[in-house]
Amino acid sequence: MITKMTKYSFILLSGEEETFLKKLQETGVVDITRSKKPVDAASSAMLEKAGEIKKAISLLKKTDYSKDDDCQAIMEAAESARIPEDAVSASIATVAELEKLKLRLDQMSKETGERLPWGDFNPADIRKLEDSGYVVRWYKTARKKFRKEWAEDHALQVVEDDGSNVWFVTVAGKDEDYSFPVPEMSAPEGNWKESKAETERIEKLIIQEKGQLLKMKDCIPQLQKAYDRELCDLDLYLADASKELAAENMVTVFTGFAPTEDDERLCREFDAMDMAYVKETAVEEDNPPIKLKNNWFTRQFEVLTGMYGMPVYSEFDPTPILGPFFLLFFALCMGDAGYGILLILIGQFLKKSQGSMAKLGPLVTILGTGCIFVGIILGTFFGINIAETPWVPEWLKKCMITGEVAGYSAQMVLAVGIGIFHICLAMTIKAICYTKRFGFKENISTWAWLILIIGGIITAGMALLGVISEPVTKWTVIVLGIVSGLGIYIFNTPGRNPLINVGAGLWDTYNMATGLLGDVLSYIRLYALGLAGGMLGGAFNNLGMMVHDGIPVPGLDWLGFAVIVLLGHALNLAMSCLGAFVHPLRLTFVEYFKNSGYEGRGTAYRPLTGQAE
Repeated sequence: MITKMTKYSFILLSGEEETFLKKLQETGVVDITRSKKPVDAASSAMLEKAGEIKKAISLLKKTDYSKDDDCQAIMEAAESARIPEDAVSASIATVAELEKLKLRLDQMSKETGERLPWGDFNPADIRKLEDSGYVVRWYKTARKKFRKEWAEDHALQVVEDDGSNVWFVTVAGKDEDYSFPVPEMSAPEGNWKESKAETERIEKLIIQEKGQLLKMKDCIPQLQKAYDRELCDLDLYLADASKELAAENMVTVFTGFAPTEDDERLCREFDAMDMAYVKETAVEEDNPPIKLKNNWFTRQFEVLTGMYGMPVYSEFDPTPILGPFFLLFFALCMGDAGYGILLILIGQFLKKSQGSMAKLGPLVTILGTGCIFVGIILGTFFGINIAETPWVPEWLKKCMITGEVAGYSAQMVLAVGIGIFHICLAMTIKAICYTKRFGFKENISTWAWLILIIGGIITAGMALLGVISEPVTKWTVIVLGIVSGLGIYIFNTPGRNPLINVGAGLWDTYNMATGLLGDVLSYIRLYALGLAGGMLGGAFNNLGMMVHDGIPVPGLDWLGFAVIVLLGHALNLAMSCLGAFVHPLRLTFVEYFKNSGYEGRGTAYRPLTGQAE
């Protein structure tokens, strides 16, 4: 199947490209292209505005007070908050104000702690003393350094003693000669209750701001649309901008594609890079790269799909059909169970090798396994006709396809039958996929031909087997002819002149009749190649026996036999593999893909990674 893709558009200022690409390599999943665009004052303003919106979105997404100690109060504040018209500026301003309030709260919390030992004094009383000509001095010292004798020489009052420190004040006249053994500290700006009240006020303001920010989270979808719209407008503006601006006024626009399943992780990483980007679902018009996603078995045949061409985004992945049929065709062309064993051994050797050849190991092993089963069904083992060999069990011989059907080789009839089924399957896939892509109205003739051909084959088969009677067969053929005839000749292009439709239908009939006949006969090569390989293998066996019988020296006769058989079967294996690879590809790329409507004009998905290709 084709992996769903997401399109990313990145806009970077000149000089940021190298850093961006290095970071993008670390993700390892983005298939990227880029183009340079001119930037002027207008586009710079648009880019700046998009950056502000992105910053607002990022701030709001991070807003979460579910674990806050004041969660309930914040929720209540959010309910009563109003969403401002300019959510972008408001969110940025709110966050800035929130940071200021938090800083102020930290300062007041520290100040409250410093004022707490001094208690709830009245600053007015202190000012009265100073107006009367006295000076109040404030001290803090360690408990072990404090001396009670100080009170004998100074008007001293202990305010707080917590066992570790002592807070005290002294009062002396302004004109009095004054000295004290402990350094004086700054007087508190206010009493403890004032600072506590200010702290509580700031806490309430913080709750209000948090509630406001939480309320504005509802604006995220709206802001996201505005962000996408701003970048889309910028992209259009850059596309039409003058190309005569100075080189230093350039930005780089990157377009990348990545699997949709990686969206969440990539968005987190892109947000951490602090870049402007647009994310949207990829569509066929974007021509996204194609990444195939299949199970282990089917994945081995993706290389064959790539040889023809990757599907476009709206097409179907042909690999799940290509894989089993290519395996069957390859095995039929090889037609020898013994060669299948050799292919498995070669596949295991390739798996242990280094480089690109190791990737072919599983595929060769699969093909060899198929050759064993098909070779047994065809009755050939290293050129030996095991259907006529006495040491082969009778139950196994019953599984082999031998003899004739209606005067033709049963194996040739099997090859033609497989070809008919393969082409019918291709036509069915074409009808379904084309209807999905272009609509039923545009594919009436495709369905008509499908009904005529498959319906005719089923009807003929049931009639030959005696499942339906002659009158039923007659009326079934008539109904199929009428229904398909209307679709082929009258309604093949609705809305067009009926005479033109009839002419187009006749031309289509000529092409279908000659094309389908040639396509079906092409599958006889499956029988011919398998037969030729088996006969050539048998010829080398006979030649080896002739050499064995013609050498009278014991031991040397078997050496000559071994040389002829080994070299002969090695040559036959090489030629058979070549034919078994090329001709199934031809049947797939020509007969099947033509009748299935497969185009193969897509580009392969090649993400930017830090590893060498």
